[in-house]
Amino acid sequence: QVQLVESGGGLVQSGGSLRLSCAASGFNFDYYGIAWFRQAPGKEREGVSCIRSYDGQESYVDSVKGRFTISRDNAKNTVYLQMNSLQPEDTAIYYCAARDTRIPRGQYCVNSVLQYEYDYWGQGTQVTVSS
Repeated sequence: QVQLVESGGGLVQSGGSLRLSCAASGFNFDYYGIAWFRQAPGKEREGVSCIRSYDGQESYVDSVKGRFTISRDNAKNTVYLQMNSLQPEDTAIYYCAARDTRIPRGQYCVNSVLQYEYDYWGQGTQVTVSS
């Protein structure tokens, strides 16, 4: 079955960096778009970044532009989120999500990262940024 496993979270000081990984299994990774979401305590889950399957198009929420970079390695069935210049407000549980692009529907990952666009979810990894 479809499985997404996040890793790479941890505790880091303000200004530091982390690289999150999302390892996928149980499906043909080449056909899936991948996104990262996060949920801070007491807040709603928000989209952070996404990357499309067929053209590698990326999108980012404004608050992380210039600091976070998403990438994918189809040979390893893995998507990464490189997070630099981390701030305390980046503290959250980070989730990756996958979208099956073989299902006919509208566009996704077009200047936005929306929860309803994704079909499968991982369990999350905690990122804590201390001031």
